[in-house]
Amino acid sequence: MIQTTRAPVPSGDAVDAVEAAGATARVTAGAPDDQRVEHTASHAFGPARQLQRFRLPNGLELLALRDDAAPVVTLETWIRVGSRFEQTGKTGISHLFEHLMFGATKTREHGSFDRLLEEAGAETNAATFLDWTHYHDACPKEALGLALELEADRLSNLALGTEQVESEKEVVANERRQRVDDEVEGAVSELLWAAAFQEHGYRIPTIGSMEDILAFSPADCEAFYRTYYAPNNALLVVVGDFAWEELLAGIQRHFGPLAPSEIPVEDVRPEPPQIEERKLSVTKPTATEKVAIGWKAPAMGDVDHPPLAVLIEILFGGAPSRIHRALVRRREIATEVRAWVGAFRDPSLIDAFLVGREGVTGEELLGALDGLVAEVRAEPPTQAELERAQARLELESLQSLESVSGKAESIGFNEIVLGDPGAVFTRLDALRRVTRSDLLRVARRWLVDSARTVVFVRPSGEEAGDEDDEDDEDDDLAEDGAAA
Repeated sequence: MIQTTRAPVPSGDAVDAVEAAGATARVTAGAPDDQRVEHTASHAFGPARQLQRFRLPNGLELLALRDDAAPVVTLETWIRVGSRFEQTGKTGISHLFEHLMFGATKTREHGSFDRLLEEAGAETNAATFLDWTHYHDACPKEALGLALELEADRLSNLALGTEQVESEKEVVANERRQRVDDEVEGAVSELLWAAAFQEHGYRIPTIGSMEDILAFSPADCEAFYRTYYAPNNALLVVVGDFAWEELLAGIQRHFGPLAPSEIPVEDVRPEPPQIEERKLSVTKPTATEKVAIGWKAPAMGDVDHPPLAVLIEILFGGAPSRIHRALVRRREIATEVRAWVGAFRDPSLIDAFLVGREGVTGEELLGALDGLVAEVRAEPPTQAELERAQARLELESLQSLESVSGKAESIGFNEIVLGDPGAVFTRLDALRRVTRSDLLRVARRWLVDSARTVVFVRPSGEEAGDEDDEDDEDDDLAEDGAAA
């Protein structure tokens, strides 16, 4: 297992906390009371670092970590909205906004956001998922002020006229065609999650339905924007080589005047316990049969999540894993096996996918998988398997923190999902503490047939990408068990 040295907090980080507090006092001197940035807390970020938390009166929060290893800065804007917040008939609007946010504002023409940052040497990106929407700017240290100005502008002045909305709707509609409608795995994944969840918002596909995407009006977009794209629903994360006073002055100047909104209470509908296995079949243009399996999984903050992640790594984690060795190498009935445990705020899925060889049925794949799962429910994996999985997961976590962008993404993600910006390190500790007894317990609790959904993918006899008539969903799906 990889070992890390727990050194005392270096003096630089202690100085950072003092400097941050001092810079806050200087920046707020003479500023209007309703715009003054406040230093609210320091948080441990691993055994030897600290990050600082700030807040504006309008509710905007900032998490900042100095890292002067290179003259670069990453600015991330996390919006506390994702597809789980959407309603039937309005699905996909969170993802649509990921695209709209790179368009025109009331003060800048379309394309200026990307152009100005690229001219300054910066890179931009964005992502939307179930729990959040996330915007990313990686730039030279000298461009931080520009990035703050542009982010504040699009957070408050986005242009949402008919031209802008219709243009981006077509972009998103094409994305759906490519990634879901014309892509086997995307379509099957969407079906799996929709069948596995009957009440909770995780049943809603992040990209949305085609009907909903095409139906959005400028008024729909304006209402969504004014509700969720507000300072009191946003988190800024800044990591890199910056000066405290410059950063805080920019935050106060650009974001301080923004007005908060009234964020609606999320209408969370907890998913009822699943007590019966659900099975569906779908015909797709694929060469061989495939199987998608979704076992119910705990929320990321649940005590069972780390040992379950270790167990899934043992079973599915690369060529040395149990299932790969058994089904791909030894029995040669599969060409690909993979799985991951959902890293979400609420309970989600262990999402697995198996690709069969020619002539192998989905039932054969599932039966072989069931035999291997039964083994870990009867007897825990070996100590060697446990230590290998722990080492792989630890290496993956530590490698993600090598760059300032990796640190910024970790801080933002863990704050939004877990309410703890330094949770990557507490999770590492939890992974290290996993025992064989923990693996046996979570296997018996979570890898059970009654709490899973299975989608069999049958070949249609056509090559992927062939043009064919679109069948109605009722003609395309044949149910082999309990209805979703």
